[in-house]
Amino acid sequence: MKILNLTQHVATFEQRKQGVEEPSESTKKEIKKLLTFDILPSSQEMQLRAQYLIEIAQKNNYRKVLVGGAPFFCKYIDFAAFEKGITVVYAFSKRESVDTKLEDGSVRKTMVFKHLGFIEAEIFVPFSMLGD
Repeated sequence: MKILNLTQHVATFEQRKQGVEEPSESTKKEIKKLLTFDILPSSQEMQLRAQYLIEIAQKNNYRKVLVGGAPFFCKYIDFAAFEKGITVVYAFSKRESVDTKLEDGSVRKTMVFKHLGFIEAEIFVPFSMLGD
């Protein structure tokens, strides 16, 4: 199933092999704008932005989206997607440290992210709402 990349980053080769697709350049610019917060957002602002992001997926006939970014915002995207029957996935990657010895004897440490798969978002109901 094709997956729309709703992150600020370009999908990795491994993610593209698993169905992640990049939006058009103009749409990617819009997505980045919706994902970027320069001032403290209200709950209403985050709800509206999340709805706009999911509308982008719907307009482009996607039933699955890759989400990432600010943890405080991701839950809003999850709920907006759930309401429209769109599946949200998050990338799961292993971080590997690579040390490279430089000519001057110093060492450059680089983190390499190896994409291993996706985790589907689930909507949980608080225990207090389940009743007796």
